[in-house]
Amino acid sequence: MGEQTTIAAVLFDMDGLMFDTERLILRSWQRALADFGYEASEEVFMRSVGRTVAATNQILRAAYGPDFPLETTNSRTGDYVWQEVDANGAPLKPGLLALLDFLEMRGLPKAVASSSERASIERLLRSVAIQPRFAVIAAGDEVVQGKPAPDIFLLAASRLGVDPARCLVLEDSEAGACAAHAAGMTAIIVPDLKPPSGEVARLAAAVLPDLHAVRAWLAGR
Repeated sequence: MGEQTTIAAVLFDMDGLMFDTERLILRSWQRALADFGYEASEEVFMRSVGRTVAATNQILRAAYGPDFPLETTNSRTGDYVWQEVDANGAPLKPGLLALLDFLEMRGLPKAVASSSERASIERLLRSVAIQPRFAVIAAGDEVVQGKPAPDIFLLAASRLGVDPARCLVLEDSEAGACAAHAAGMTAIIVPDLKPPSGEVARLAAAVLPDLHAVRAWLAGR
């Protein structure tokens, strides 16, 4: 999509982009694996970032073998995550609320397009009272193929009634940036735990340090 194409909607990834949940999930997963006598590999975790639950489970099975207690450790990880979220709310990324304000002033519709399951997305949004600020949600359990396939973003655009070529995607992960590119959308990468490779960075309109910088980028168009 060309630089001067008019943006008609903004699609937000969630974990690592809107919320500082990737670090929370990593800490919780490390605790859960230790509970069952396993050592958590950050390298394995990083390969799962931006992926659907099903894809992450495939990565874990391949890394830890057929005897790994996948369902039990996943459940314990979720318990630890939600304990913190329910106590404190989802940890917001810097600039998120100001960016939402800016987009609402511009009259641009917003969607959450995340690899997480819909119930988890809604619970996180409710924890900080921002669910009403998004017109639609497209979730990982609502598509056949997760990121890096374009399905989640195309579903969000369809639900918004906006041409994919006029959608701006905000992503932190390589899988998400590749999905946005495959959907024919403009992407901005705001790296979280892992900076994008040069190859993936070239697929994006910009690689920016935080959501404040995204707002400035949009204001300058």
